[in-house]
Amino acid sequence: MKKLFLLIISLGFLVSSCERDDICAESTPTTPLLVIDFFDADNPSEPKIPADLLIVEEGSDEEDGLGFTTASISIPLRTNLDQTRYSFILNNNSDDIDNPENTDIVAFNYVRQEEYISKACGFRVTYQALQDQFLPLPDNAWIDNITILNTTIEDETETHIRIFH
Repeated sequence: MKKLFLLIISLGFLVSSCERDDICAESTPTTPLLVIDFFDADNPSEPKIPADLLIVEEGSDEEDGLGFTTASISIPLRTNLDQTRYSFILNNNSDDIDNPENTDIVAFNYVRQEEYISKACGFRVTYQALQDQFLPLPDNAWIDNITILNTTIEDETETHIRIFH
């Protein structure tokens, strides 16, 4: 009986010692992703899905890349550096001679702002002064133009960049 009493008292202390700040709510803002929409270069108001798109961060293996089949994507930016470089690979895994794999490199430059959320949630990073640096490889570039719509990345509710191809 004495052991049961001690167990109940111990559980009571555990439950009462958990404070509201110890749990990170699902609605808490986190580090946002970069939102990119793809559009047709010949008809700029029409969204255009890139064919078999693979995006690989510089220094990563292709197996770690992100594959996309939509006209709107969200990708992470580095939280420990002021630049993230990606290879945008069109027609990934293509054996079609008429549509060979084509890679363009885009570097995103920004200023990081760390924001303390709480003890349970830690920090989040937002990005200011977003700029792009388009580095087409010597072959035929598939990206025609990059337009930055929003230089501040604080959430994922709006498009930050449009890529025309």
